[in-house]
Amino acid sequence: MPRRDDLKKIMLIGSGPIVIGQACEFDYSGTQACRALKEEGYEVVLINSNPATIMTDPVMADRTYIEPLTVEAATMVIEKERPQALLPTLGGQTALNIAVQLYDQGILDRYGVELIGANSEVINRAENRELFKEAMNRIGLESAESVHLKSVEEALEFAETKGYPLVIRPSFTLGGAGGGIAKNKEELVEMVGAGLYNSPIKQVLVEEALMNWKEYEL
Repeated sequence: MPRRDDLKKIMLIGSGPIVIGQACEFDYSGTQACRALKEEGYEVVLINSNPATIMTDPVMADRTYIEPLTVEAATMVIEKERPQALLPTLGGQTALNIAVQLYDQGILDRYGVELIGANSEVINRAENRELFKEAMNRIGLESAESVHLKSVEEALEFAETKGYPLVIRPSFTLGGAGGGIAKNKEELVEMVGAGLYNSPIKQVLVEEALMNWKEYEL
């Protein structure tokens, strides 16, 4: 991709606290992004609530804000720094969620900030499980039979026709929080309730469990 000379200042959103097995890779990639952008001559502004990471070392970004990773804090930084672009794809689920909310609330438009790396439509298609399934169907890929729902009652209706076990996948959650495999009615009620609670858009995907299938990661 050619260098964009119309951009002078780029804001990054970090991944926040690091838990083993969750988000540490985004901390590493975010650190590398700070270095790469600075080498290209861009002014880098970073917001990240984790003071213990290398990413928030003073030499990584031109301006570092150790603030809570919230829409309010990100808006404050945008208002003060006025970046031309926001790069959210290196901060994991936390950064993506904040970027989508900034876009939906009109904050990015208000301050003339462009989403780079992935726009709002792409983020939604990847993170909203209903939109992702529609995308798979459009390109002819088969996926597990599933239903998107917003209540425990809907989940129980699906279980009556499909049976158990069932996989519960909340939308827009960090590290799959609130998800799991329900083997009976009691577990389904508990997991769907937790999934709805954890999902920012209060939506979960309940799908057939592909138990004993072999998984290949490429």
